[in-house]
Amino acid sequence: MNVLINNLIFQMEQIQKGKNWIGTNFKTIINPLSETDFFYQPKSMHSVAEIISHLTIWREETILKIETGEGSITDDDPSNWKTNEELKPLGKESILLAYNTSLKKFLQLLKGKSDDFLEDIYYDTDFKDYFSYSFLLNGMLHHDLYHLGQLGLMIKILNSNQNSSL
Repeated sequence: MNVLINNLIFQMEQIQKGKNWIGTNFKTIINPLSETDFFYQPKSMHSVAEIISHLTIWREETILKIETGEGSITDDDPSNWKTNEELKPLGKESILLAYNTSLKKFLQLLKGKSDDFLEDIYYDTDFKDYFSYSFLLNGMLHHDLYHLGQLGLMIKILNSNQNSSL
């Protein structure tokens, strides 16, 4: 049985587009945004585009770790947090396509794994040590939830600014 893997997959799918106890998901937060809103950046905060790009990079890094047993980037890698200036030429649609493509590949890769896989280890280039895939996959889930909350705050700020200018 693959109870643990299936549970991780289910949770990842739910925070992307499911019905969560917290009342929101990535789809309900991101889809209504205009191109302008997607790149809106309050002082000292990341834009939605920057956060989605960041999540994509780390999901791609996780895919690499699953496929090869070792990652390639660290937290200080320039690709970790691309700027709005780097991302705007790509546009919202392209950034979301890369995000959704990485999500689909990630989930497909997990569907081929058993619960035993969670006990296997990989080398983490960022932490410079060996960890179980359980650590990695639960970390990815926590990372996505953290940034989902951050996006919720961004939308509140965006809506507040739009309402105050009316």
